[in-house]
Amino acid sequence: MPPFDLDTSAQVAAMQVLPPAQLPLSKQLKAGTRREHDSVDTLVMQSRPFESLARYGCFLRLQHRFHGALDALYHASELNRLLPGLHEMPRFSAVCADLTDLGLAHPPTPTPVTPPSVHAGLGWLYCSEGSNLGAAFLFKQTQLIGLSAERGARHLAAHPDGRSLHWRQFVALLDGLELSESQREEAVGGAVAAFALYRAALREIFPAA
Repeated sequence: MPPFDLDTSAQVAAMQVLPPAQLPLSKQLKAGTRREHDSVDTLVMQSRPFESLARYGCFLRLQHRFHGALDALYHASELNRLLPGLHEMPRFSAVCADLTDLGLAHPPTPTPVTPPSVHAGLGWLYCSEGSNLGAAFLFKQTQLIGLSAERGARHLAAHPDGRSLHWRQFVALLDGLELSESQREEAVGGAVAAFALYRAALREIFPAA
């Protein structure tokens, strides 16, 4: 048996356990928001948004609050420089169309979020775009209450290029950015703040179970 190669084993260990700053940005964001994501996911399902059109109306008001607050980020010049094509991705207008489809009044336009830095803004956008990837299940549930991509569930419908491809393209833009460790931490902080806003809005808007 050949002698144990300490140098090689150390290299393998380094590849298997990368410090957070060496991970692709998307992976660092996912790792840094796992608890927040799981908390929001649980709360959404506990709210039973597809039990009736009335409860789905609450869900639309929640989506209006969140996507309306983020809409300006999609049009920010510096974020569009970092993420080309970002201005084509917002879903706030689709949420508004869904409210109109169901004859629901539009809530007041939410106050725009103001992340402390452009890098924190990246985290907010990661949360928003990630929600679209996970919306496939939600979209199927809307069909059970008579809604579709043309009526009432436009904002949950898949991107024309498909959910997975759209997400991979967005992740490729994120992971292609050269950020310092402190800038990455700002991005994670932005994503955590985005989940916190959604969670607080959900608890405010949905009636008690």
